[in-house]
Formats: sequence, structure tokens, C-alpha cells
Amino acid sequence: MSTISDLEQRLGRALDRIARNAAKLGAVTSPPDPAEIETLRSQLEAERAKNAHISERVNAVRQRQESSFATLERRLARMTEQLDLQSLEMLRLKKANTKLIEANRQLREGTEAKVIEPSTINRAMAAELEALRAERAVERAEMEDVLGELKPIVAAGEANG
Repeated sequence: MSTISDLEQRLGRALDRIARNAAKLGAVTSPPDPAEIETLRSQLEAERAKNAHISERVNAVRQRQESSFATLERRLARMTEQLDLQSLEMLRLKKANTKLIEANRQLREGTEAKVIEPSTINRAMAAELEALRAERAVERAEMEDVLGELKPIVAAGEANG
């Protein structure tokens, strides 16, 4: 931003010089000095070149910001997907654990009554198996998150090495 204010100050000084010289031209009836005109033209061209250079730099910075912003948007979308997947897997795990708790309660009641039905045992085993599957799914989702974060680092390392 300081380069823009510097440019504005330089342009302001150049305009002041132009105004002073224009006032001199109005007061002087003699033809303008060609050397002075050439000096002013060269100063104007120098200011135009500086302005073009600053504009290029501003455009380069803007492009870098847009690129960074797009990268961050993609990363946010990926992380949101991962979070949604983890939330679903955690919900599945919670439901499986609830079933497992209920099946264990039925087994405990059956043991206390000394009457355990085979269907109760089957439900308990199925609930335990489902809880294990849900736990593995959560672990898999977490591993995918970790791998998703490691892939760009590994790719950058391969590109540099």
C-alpha cells in the first residue's frame, strides 16, 4: 500500500510541476524550451513506467491471493466432507454401542434368571460385531483424514526432491 501512496505523491508532484510550467507558458509568449519539454516528457514516461510496474505487482499479488483463496476453499470443502463422514461414522458407532448395551442387559437378565435364550446370544453377538465394524469405520475415517493431510506434504517433498 505504501507504494501506491508513493506513486500518488509522485504523480501529485508531477502534476504540480506541469501546472507551474503551464502557468509559465501562459505568462511567457516565447516558444517553450525543447530541452524542458523533453525533460518533462521523459519524467512523464518514467512515471508511466513506474505506474505500469506497480500495476503489474498489484495484479501479481491479487492473483496469488485468489489462488490461495481457491486452495483454502478446496481444503475447507475436503475437511467439511471428512467431518461429515466422521460424524456419520460416530453416529453409527453410537447406535451400535446402544444395541450392544441392550443386548448385554438382556444377557445379564437371562443369566440372573438362569434362562438364556439362543436368540439373545445371537443378538448380543450381532450387536458386538456391529460395534466393532462401526469402530473400525471410525478409525478408517480418521486414517483417511491423516492421509489426506499427508498427501500434499509428500507431493511437495517429491516435487522438491
